[in-house]
Amino acid sequence: MFDFRTVLLTVSLLTGANLAAAQGTQVAFGAVKADPSLPVEVTSESLNVNQEDGSAEFVGDVIVIQGEMRLTAGRVLVIYNEDRSGIERMEATEDVVLVSPPDAAEGDWAEYTIDSGQIVMRGNVLLTQGPSTISGDQMNANLTSGSATVTGNVKTILQQGAN
Repeated sequence: MFDFRTVLLTVSLLTGANLAAAQGTQVAFGAVKADPSLPVEVTSESLNVNQEDGSAEFVGDVIVIQGEMRLTAGRVLVIYNEDRSGIERMEATEDVVLVSPPDAAEGDWAEYTIDSGQIVMRGNVLLTQGPSTISGDQMNANLTSGSATVTGNVKTILQQGAN
């Protein structure tokens, strides 16, 4: 069966390791395109709200859900826009895991800009797509287009066999 992600990974490998390290590896990410207008549900062990700067800090087993996307972390800081009518972005730290089915990524830190559907993940990034993995220093994912680019010390492991 033809798997577009496997083709993209194979093409990236064939272009050479130097090119991949310099420009990054672009891959598909998530089978369902995200809708940034969907509500954001956050659960955690505790919540600290700062009325002065318009932020909210969720701490302990944080789970963020928006449509099919799920992000988990030890801590998530929610930063509201200037008029506090909506979320501008979220910063996640401590064992960050991002799942946009069927793909998953983990890293040390992530920032999710809600309106654009952009997620930047840094620090020991590991992207898992079925039996194959890509690791690197940073991943920029666009949940609305279903694409991602992994950059910095990119290493790809492709598993052979049935998908």
